[in-house]
Amino acid sequence: MTTDLIAHLRTTVHGSVVTPDDPSWDQERLAWHLLVPQQPAAIVHVDGVEDIQAAVRAAGAFGVKVAAQPRGHGATADTATGTILLRFDRLRGIERRDDVVRVEPGVQWRELNAVLEGTGYTALPGSNGDTSVIGYSVGGGLSWFSRKYGQAAHQIRAIDLVDAEGNHRTVTADSDPDLFWAVRGGGGEFGIVTALELQLQAEEQVYGGRLIWPAEHGRELLRAFAAVSDDAPEELSVWAWLMNLPDVDLVPEPMRGRWWIAIDVAFLGDGDDAEKLLAPLYDVAAPAFGELAVVPLGQVGSIAQEPEDPMPAMGRIRLLNEFGGEAIDTLLDLMLDGPTPIAMIEVRRLGGAFARPRPGDGAAGVIEEPYLLLAGALAMAPGDADEIENAFHNLHTGMGRFLSDRVPPNLATVEPIEQLYPVETLERLRAIKRQVDPQDVIRGNHPVL
Repeated sequence: MTTDLIAHLRTTVHGSVVTPDDPSWDQERLAWHLLVPQQPAAIVHVDGVEDIQAAVRAAGAFGVKVAAQPRGHGATADTATGTILLRFDRLRGIERRDDVVRVEPGVQWRELNAVLEGTGYTALPGSNGDTSVIGYSVGGGLSWFSRKYGQAAHQIRAIDLVDAEGNHRTVTADSDPDLFWAVRGGGGEFGIVTALELQLQAEEQVYGGRLIWPAEHGRELLRAFAAVSDDAPEELSVWAWLMNLPDVDLVPEPMRGRWWIAIDVAFLGDGDDAEKLLAPLYDVAAPAFGELAVVPLGQVGSIAQEPEDPMPAMGRIRLLNEFGGEAIDTLLDLMLDGPTPIAMIEVRRLGGAFARPRPGDGAAGVIEEPYLLLAGALAMAPGDADEIENAFHNLHTGMGRFLSDRVPPNLATVEPIEQLYPVETLERLRAIKRQVDPQDVIRGNHPVL
């Protein structure tokens, strides 16, 4: 059947079809997360909507699934095992009309940010410029600016998609309210999205950057971080990092082989106002490295200094119900008391519009928990993955009394679907999936059925 499917694809799509027999296969099938095992039936680099329609119809005819994977940051094994995997590197259109922008599925955040720079408008970008705007947005989208404006999914105003029967249509709140609700936070399970219209926000300036202190200031600094973030206006986002930097040439010599505390800042407003809000951090100690300044929108993706090249990365996310003194002490004791393969811990302040329901919200809903805890590591050698998994387990066990069970879909990896959505949301997503895709032809990162 696979041979027949590939032959059919090669006669019905205009873009390139890559198969396991091609010399480039092992490179082509990789996601950004290099450790995700991806064995699709074929990869299609689509040239346009007609190719997407052909691929979806082929999937239905041959009894396989079809999945969209623009960049592969959120890849899971569910996405690409035995599927027709669609790549959108040739679909990179961006059209702005006043305070609305239309983007195609190959557009990355760095590209959209660059187009919007200097216009007085912004979308709701995440922390990494390499991610695709559409994949990030339909999965929820946790932005630097979400404390003021909510998740990126809530800014979607119209959706162009190819449905499970291969029809290309525009979905809005008026044309199909259930499907419109589901795609805005339910991910790629309900159609292959060919374009989104996003509401833009009028913002003139972003002030921010990264400040770094030695880990000996960790307890006082994280307490100051919690105090600043708890009292912060919604224009201010502050994220704290514990960074376990290796003793290698890639790390600046003064920082090698030590733990450090970094505070990342993004403020929608004037720098003087931001500095006053951040004063408790400076009262602990002067930063050893880094500075804050006006950040051009095109460089917002560099604030967190996240890697953009594909990596053998492993990560685990949990939401935090609190991050006070006891939680801070517990986290530092777990991380600093002996060697660990964990390379970094991020504590991200949420709150504000994250937790504020509004009429018309999609499946992304609200996030009531005030903080997010992210642990990351690199599996560079055989056996590393098992050691890292044990470290993640020990971290979550030690922090268990402070953790929520919920995981935001954008950042989920191996967690069951029941941890990604409240019960009533998941039930509605499943009902809509059965209605719009009864044969389960379209596969997202996190299957709801």
